[in-house]
Amino acid sequence: MRRFRKAKIVATLGPSSSSLEKIEELFKAGADVFRLNFSHGSHEDHEERVRMIREVEKNIKRPIAIMMDLQGPKLRVGTFAEGKIDLKPNQKFRFDLNPEPGNSERVYLPHPEIFSALKPETDLLLDDGKIRLKVLSCEKDNAETLVINGGELSNRKGVNVPSVILPISALTEKDKKDLNFGLGLGVDWIALSFVQKPEDIQEAKNIIQGKAKIIAKLEKPMAIQCLEEIIKLADAIMVARGDLGVEMMPEEVPSIQKKIIRACRFAGKPVVVATQMLDSMIYSPSPTRAEASDVAVAIYDGVDAVMLSAESASGQYPVEAVEMMDRIISKTEQDPVYREMMDSSHLTPLKTVADAITASARQVAHIINAGVIVTFSETGSTTLRAARERPESSILALTPNLDTARFLPLVWGAHAALTEKVHSFSQMVETACRIAVAEKFAVHNDQIIVTAGVPFGASGGTNILRVARIEE
Repeated sequence: MRRFRKAKIVATLGPSSSSLEKIEELFKAGADVFRLNFSHGSHEDHEERVRMIREVEKNIKRPIAIMMDLQGPKLRVGTFAEGKIDLKPNQKFRFDLNPEPGNSERVYLPHPEIFSALKPETDLLLDDGKIRLKVLSCEKDNAETLVINGGELSNRKGVNVPSVILPISALTEKDKKDLNFGLGLGVDWIALSFVQKPEDIQEAKNIIQGKAKIIAKLEKPMAIQCLEEIIKLADAIMVARGDLGVEMMPEEVPSIQKKIIRACRFAGKPVVVATQMLDSMIYSPSPTRAEASDVAVAIYDGVDAVMLSAESASGQYPVEAVEMMDRIISKTEQDPVYREMMDSSHLTPLKTVADAITASARQVAHIINAGVIVTFSETGSTTLRAARERPESSILALTPNLDTARFLPLVWGAHAALTEKVHSFSQMVETACRIAVAEKFAVHNDQIIVTAGVPFGASGGTNILRVARIEE
């Protein structure tokens, strides 16, 4: 099952896509990574989905990545005596710690940490940003606000505080229980919600202890202020545009998306663009032209992956959504302008031996028209450096480590394959040639590029490049 595109597809599983047959159908349609959203479903539901994904993996003999997406803290108002109220512009409205049902003048906000962080003039957003209020005054147990944009507010609607770092952890008690459960299932990626600062990543890393890779979901504008530090600590980044779009003005999101993608590509860290990419396909068998263009723009920017959420989890056309995403990516990558953009945005190699080797591999492959760059890596670091170069050639990632083979499906251009450990230079070349032919990346008399680190098995030590010819 070789993909003829470089960017990857993340498909969320849910009620529309939770049978063995449907998961296999989604994979064959183009899904490379399956996302389990722990905001919904029971542990039993997710355990069964993991079992089915691994069964599909066994059937098709291809490593599949599993991403668990933690819910994170959800800030919500309490309830109202009549179920809802209508907030009018310029009226005053109070939030407090009184658990009694609210009315048109006040409501319970069961998050004392918010009150301690608020200041006058701070904006509060309710119900996905539909309602905007400005803080007039605040105490340790209440805040008086002025309604700027009004509207209907009903029970337990969400609260966003866009311009403030809230003194709360990105991991709730629920998240910690979910995390330990997911690690026990052997998930490959942990998507961490509500990341505000580098310390949030470090807290998760202390729990995960290297058992899975971490994706930092950037959905808080405050996180952008320490973007480089977050990227350095995380293993990958997700641009969670839905939540960013709530806390920022819509016109600001595109430039922030490009800034995040550029920073991730420079660091050589995978970057995923998510939320509402083919949103209309929840109910329609085809997307809008604007949605197709949105996906294509992310591909032209060189992202590692694009993600489907409700489209594949609860929509009426989950397989069609994946097929459409696959077609858009493939068509975009075939456009000569795409290669021009990859070349024009090519990053200066870092001043390391590993980057010098992988940059040379890209250039040599281009000059001799080699169809594949083969990377040998136990940890995946050699493959990540190769992907940073965004070469024209395919990247065949050989590893003896199943965990590594399973996280690489998120990485741009990487086709992971398990192999035995190699102990000599000649064995490495023979293995690379054999698997390149078996996986249909090369035929007799083709030349391939091989990169690896010597001594074999050492992490981050890419230091050799070999051009090999496929012999009969």
